[in-house]
Amino acid sequence: MTMPAYAQELGADRLPSASEKAAASQLRQLLASYLNGDVRLRVLKDEQKKPIEITLSPGLSGLLMELLRHIARGDAVTLVPVHEMLTTQQAADILNVSRPFLISLLERGHIHYTTTGRHRRIRAEDLFAYKRERDKKRSKALSDLAELDGEDL
Repeated sequence: MTMPAYAQELGADRLPSASEKAAASQLRQLLASYLNGDVRLRVLKDEQKKPIEITLSPGLSGLLMELLRHIARGDAVTLVPVHEMLTTQQAADILNVSRPFLISLLERGHIHYTTTGRHRRIRAEDLFAYKRERDKKRSKALSDLAELDGEDL
């Protein structure tokens, strides 16, 4: 997978270390126990006498828990801002398709893109909208197949 220019490595080869996985798992469990409403974290620094308090909204807590879940499993994680302009290779990697297949999607008008010189750029927001729609269609098709399979019994 091509790493975007703004991405930073996490651990060796972008995979979390054992201690990072354990810390992510512990923090996720802690956040999960306080998932109803806002979560307040207190951060202590050795040289400070007074803790710093941070309030996490339910939305931010959920997002952080999702990130921690991947790290705890040892997955590589890349965050992509929705307004980021992606190259065709980055977009193909996110969709887990080949670059030529992605370009055929672009040329058929399935995903909006712009050109900069000779290069195509896809807004992450447009790519994620396509991915949500694709996943919804796949889920419906799978449900329809399961329903048809159930009718044969």
